[in-house]
Amino acid sequence: MISWPTIGYGAALSAIVAALALALTSRNHRVPVTAAGALAAATGPLAWNAILRATHASTFFTDAPIPVFPISWQDTGSGIFALASAFLLLCLGPLRTDPAHRVIAPAALTALAALLVDIYLY
Repeated sequence: MISWPTIGYGAALSAIVAALALALTSRNHRVPVTAAGALAAATGPLAWNAILRATHASTFFTDAPIPVFPISWQDTGSGIFALASAFLLLCLGPLRTDPAHRVIAPAALTALAALLVDIYLY
């Protein structure tokens, strides 16, 4: 079972990696987009892992037998929750006047950062 310190570490690390990725790629609204993405990269995986912990869902942590990409259902859920969180935060915040096709790129980058951190760093 994943511990609270591990969940917190993963959320913080996901926020840092997403913030770096967004800061390097954002053209407009750099600081607000980076902040929203970092928040989403932390809260999405935090919420997902809290659900897994509360339900004692230990089988979600089984990695795929692919040495270069050992993804699990737990990793996938972190990415999905980060994507949903990022899209909502960006649509309700700094990119609220932008069309959806302009919001999906930073949201997807946020999710990718959270997913890769989850797979490879904790």
